[in-house]
Amino acid sequence: MTGPLPDGRKSGGKPRTRIQEINRKIILDAALDVFSAYGFRGSTLDQIAEKAGMSKPNLLYYFRRKQDIYRAVLEAILETWLAPLEELDADGDPIAEISKYIRLKLDLSRDMPEASRLFANEILHGAPVIGEFLRGPLKDLVDRKACVIRGWIEAGRLNHADPVHLIFMIWATTQHYADFDVQVRAVLGDGEDPAPSADPLDGAEATLMTVFLDGLRPR
Repeated sequence: MTGPLPDGRKSGGKPRTRIQEINRKIILDAALDVFSAYGFRGSTLDQIAEKAGMSKPNLLYYFRRKQDIYRAVLEAILETWLAPLEELDADGDPIAEISKYIRLKLDLSRDMPEASRLFANEILHGAPVIGEFLRGPLKDLVDRKACVIRGWIEAGRLNHADPVHLIFMIWATTQHYADFDVQVRAVLGDGEDPAPSADPLDGAEATLMTVFLDGLRPR
């Protein structure tokens, strides 16, 4: 996967119809649930079709192989996750821009925990599907936004920090709440009975903002 993310067209360049787009999204949402629960190897097309509420032949009209569905799911995750980093505005206030980015990343961990865990599993297995994307478009995006952060530092608008490692730290601390949700709830809960209704992220945002922003504000 060396080019841009999907552009809403079928193979061959023919635009998808509205019903095709709807059915494709249904399949990808179902596949995300199945892949995040059973992994790529443990998942089957039959499971995905059942979860999507359609027949296997109908599913195969949209995707020829399980690998194609898996790749499409990962591409959709990346497209969603990278949008907030892309929005980091060089002309904005540095503290406000970084605060917004942290907040958006926490929202994604809250709203899309299965996506975060599936992505982490792909990385732990050596990124066989998205490795080229990580070394290409992702690296290019991080390099561009690191230049933005470096510009703020050189202008005295942020305290010194390595821009790339700062981005890594934001990824690590925000996605922790999705990838290790069971552990977080167990530790925050009452003994062996964590409170399933409590949202750990309710208390996380203030702490992360304090640590990151107090460290980044120029002295």
